[in-house]
Amino acid sequence: MNRFVPALLVLLLGFTTPFLLEAQSAAELQEQISSHQAQIDALNREIAAFEKELTSIGAKKQTLQSALDTINVSLKRTTAKVKAAQTQIASLELEIRQLNGHIGDKEAAIAIDSAAIAEMVRELNSTDQASFLEMILAEESVTDVWEKADNLQTIQGTMQQHVLSLEEVKDELTEDRDATAEKKGRVEEQRQILRSEEESLAVQKREQQSLLTETRSQESNYQKLVGQKRASREQFENTLNELESRLEYTLDASKIPAAGKGVLRWPVDSVKVTQYFGNTAFAQSGAYSGKGHNGVDFKASIGTPVKAALRGTVLGTGNTDATRGCYSYGKWILLQHQNGLSTLYGHLSQISVSQGQSVVTGQVIGYSGNTGYSTGPHLHFTLYASNAVRIQSLGSASGKSTPCASAVLPVSPQSGYLNPMDYL
Repeated sequence: MNRFVPALLVLLLGFTTPFLLEAQSAAELQEQISSHQAQIDALNREIAAFEKELTSIGAKKQTLQSALDTINVSLKRTTAKVKAAQTQIASLELEIRQLNGHIGDKEAAIAIDSAAIAEMVRELNSTDQASFLEMILAEESVTDVWEKADNLQTIQGTMQQHVLSLEEVKDELTEDRDATAEKKGRVEEQRQILRSEEESLAVQKREQQSLLTETRSQESNYQKLVGQKRASREQFENTLNELESRLEYTLDASKIPAAGKGVLRWPVDSVKVTQYFGNTAFAQSGAYSGKGHNGVDFKASIGTPVKAALRGTVLGTGNTDATRGCYSYGKWILLQHQNGLSTLYGHLSQISVSQGQSVVTGQVIGYSGNTGYSTGPHLHFTLYASNAVRIQSLGSASGKSTPCASAVLPVSPQSGYLNPMDYL
């Protein structure tokens, strides 16, 4: 009797279960992943505590000590964020190793099962080519003939089940590979976050040193600096408002998108508006020369990543602080978008893009700060109709000699300003 068929059946049935990751290694990987997640959870609680402390400091009177406290707590918070990003990357890399182990198991199972099925097909083809008479003559008894026929029928049924099992393993393999690709993408996202947080940390350290140098650690020097900024800001606002009220511009609604939520994305991840657009209560109290606020202010501690509200091109960047005695937007970026809108980001501590550069929605373009005239770290966000705004020196536009005359910044007729909240 041909003994190959039952032997093949035994072989086939023996490999219907895929290889498994070595138990101890798999358990160790899972233990490490769980440990990393626990660390991330602890760091997130630490970050939340620092954010609460920052809110408490911000409610206090503006002093040199409160300014330094704000920077110091921000440094601690960002350090925790760096550690959280590093831990998240390590956890994701462990999960990728775990998935790669599963993929190896499934590939080995597929290889073995495919070889077994191929042998079965060859055996069945060989049997099908032999006539029933030849089978009888080849065997020692009729009983052997029927035994062989019964074995072949069993193998055919088993092969059908095994083919279905093999298809399931292939589907699982595809899912594992997709999951691996997704986790690799998340690793890269976390690496970008890590780079951003590390840069934020460096920005805050420079800001801390600059503040200490500028004030010589004296409260009187700090208050004198605040007073100078306030006086310069009032002069700047008067000049800019007078200029912009003289400029003529009629808004063409067909050149800009209709107002609607989601046209623009938020320029910061944690959204808290501290000053709205237009004739707010603060504006009515005498701020902004009684002309209303030309943008929206977002709470943002020094070093907070600032992101492009929409895909576009960097129309220009500048730093009004470079003009001695001029305190307005400080470090600023102006983006022009393809839909007829332009956005300004002011009071930055660092600019990370250059004129003419293309940016995508959500790309980090700089870091928030306290440059220009600012009563505390925040992001000033202005929205313009693109064909209304242009970049020029304030002196060439107004014809007046002021401390800000040589400062270069975006200028627009008052009718060219739009309410950002209509589009965010």
